[in-house]
Amino acid sequence: MSEPRSLRLAEGRLAALAWGEEQAPTWLALHGWLDNAASFSRLAPRLVAALGIQVVAIDFSGHGLSHHRRGDYALWDYCHDLLDACDHLGLSRVTLLAHSMGAGVACLTAAALPERVETLVLLDGLGALTTEADEAPAQLRKGLLADRRPLSPAPRYPDSETAVAARVAGGATPIDAETARPLVSRNLEVLPDGHVQLRTDARLLRPSLVRLAPEQIGAMLTAIRCPVLLVEGETGILGDRERARRARTAVTRLTRCVLSGGHHLHLEPPAVAGVAATIVRWHES
Repeated sequence: MSEPRSLRLAEGRLAALAWGEEQAPTWLALHGWLDNAASFSRLAPRLVAALGIQVVAIDFSGHGLSHHRRGDYALWDYCHDLLDACDHLGLSRVTLLAHSMGAGVACLTAAALPERVETLVLLDGLGALTTEADEAPAQLRKGLLADRRPLSPAPRYPDSETAVAARVAGGATPIDAETARPLVSRNLEVLPDGHVQLRTDARLLRPSLVRLAPEQIGAMLTAIRCPVLLVEGETGILGDRERARRARTAVTRLTRCVLSGGHHLHLEPPAVAGVAATIVRWHES
């Protein structure tokens, strides 16, 4: 597998990894919550080799090596990270390769700015977490109170493998050590005493102040006009859940493929080749 190039985009605010030739057609890759650009370290080289493209994976604000944000981390704010990266790379229209939270960002952008998005390739993510309208006051209360509490210090570990074990034990979705290792490695800084510490902005763990209502997300998905490939893991977060079924029905030009694997199937060593082959077949059809 080829080694990626490290990039700084958007006046240095965003860090990124790039695979493939700079002159090749570029796909922009968007990772999930608490992950980073290394999420695509096993998938991107396969797509580059098969399709002759360049894959540029950004670290969203507050993640990986990108700058932390002064304000909130609302889902729609990440749309600016996406657009800033596209503007830096000279991409007036772009194919988005997006996982989980990144898929939510991609869907919002494709709905609001269809002229900027050529194609969506979504990995175990579609739409976004929602809050019912009558639950909005309670959600805002939870977010405001959390914002006023002091931040906990970033976790410290004696070595990287201990940090990997912590990610496996405490992840929001199941993940094994081999799958988690690239994500954790990119997210660590070495301290003067030899310990390692997470770079992630601790404010990412706070509850959202506001979420869109289900009807709003449905309208966003209905507004997507470009072709959409949704690759789901058999044990991922979508499946036959009612929210996922409604979301899939809302997207007009959706192709759905369910493959063996979990939520991070594009990074899982046993599953990544199948994910790549599925994307290549769909893209070339």
